[in-house]
Amino acid sequence: MPSTETAMRHPQTLATLPMPPSDTPNAGIAPEDWDLMLDAVTARLRTHSTSQQAVMLECAAALEQLHAALRHERAKASAELAGIRDGEQRARRIARHDGLTGLPNRNDFHQQLDRLLAERSGGCQTIGVLYLDLDGFKHINDTHGHATGDTLLQIVAARLRHAVRAEDAMSRLGGDEFACMLPGMRDREQLNRLARTLFQVVSAPVVIDQLQLTVRPSIGVAICPDDAATAELLLRRADAAMYSAKRQQCGYVFFDRLDASH
Repeated sequence: MPSTETAMRHPQTLATLPMPPSDTPNAGIAPEDWDLMLDAVTARLRTHSTSQQAVMLECAAALEQLHAALRHERAKASAELAGIRDGEQRARRIARHDGLTGLPNRNDFHQQLDRLLAERSGGCQTIGVLYLDLDGFKHINDTHGHATGDTLLQIVAARLRHAVRAEDAMSRLGGDEFACMLPGMRDREQLNRLARTLFQVVSAPVVIDQLQLTVRPSIGVAICPDDAATAELLLRRADAAMYSAKRQQCGYVFFDRLDASH
């Protein structure tokens, strides 16, 4: 019969003791934790009865206490790790989204458009980009305050998000400027209908603190591959078309090659 300390130092020898495997002190204990638990109970084993049964009961009780403590520490570490992961996910989301409206920001929009254009890579898919600027927003913001202006931007963002398809990507570029990426457009007429819809939903009056306010968007439309094949140039040409719409006060305008110098 092995000594108690030998049995504890070499758990495989516990099989020689008259106890079911499920009742031995090492049941359910990870091998890497064995030495830690052995150190915690050695002194107690040496000061108790030499009766094998009494020693093993004392050992089992002590090990169960330590095992419970280890389970608690592991659960605590797991919770802390989950908290770190959640924090990292929140940080990534904050880095990619506009804090006021919750829409993707300019950087994220560029990255999405880059990926979409790379996936297209010479294919026949038509991609539309719409660039929107809110006419009248600056006056409202200056006259009624930034809180009212922020609420107005949030309402406009929600309207835009609900007016486009699930596969479309709406973004707030900054200030009162928004952009929309539209993959898989069938033809120019489909883009024309969507631009008209966005103009109408944004132009509808907004009531904030009993004030009825109205802004109207100027919208520029550019198309890949007709107008540009890179994200930067596509957005720049949609921006140029938006300024044309603003000058003409006509709601929305498709990019024209005459504006290529913008």
